[in-house]
Amino acid sequence: MAKTMQVSLVAADREVWSGEATVVNARTLAGEIGIMADHQPVMSVLAAGQVDVRTVDDGHWVAAVDGGFISVADNHVRLLCEYAELSHESNFDEAKRLMDERKAALEGDA
Repeated sequence: MAKTMQVSLVAADREVWSGEATVVNARTLAGEIGIMADHQPVMSVLAAGQVDVRTVDDGHWVAAVDGGFISVADNHVRLLCEYAELSHESNFDEAKRLMDERKAALEGDA
C-alpha cells in the first residue's frame, strides 16, 4: 500500500478540497513539482495552471488555480490561492469568459 499524506486546497473564499492523497503534481515558478509522502519540506510560489492529485482510493482530481503558494511539511501539502476550481465542478464556457475578461483587464493595465 502506498504511503499517504494530507492535502488541502484552499481558495480565498472556501476550502476547495481536503483529504488523503498519494501524489500531488503542480507547477511552481521554478518548474514542475511532484510530491509524495515524506517529501522534504518545501515552500514555493504556485504558477497559474493545474494541480493534479491522486487520492488514496485510486481517485484522481484536477483543479485550475490562478497561482498562489504551496507548502509541504510533516506529510501535509497546503495549496493556497485566490481562486481555484475543480475540473468536475467547472463550466467551460463560464471559465473561458472569466479568463478572457481577466486577460483583457491585464492587457488594459499594460
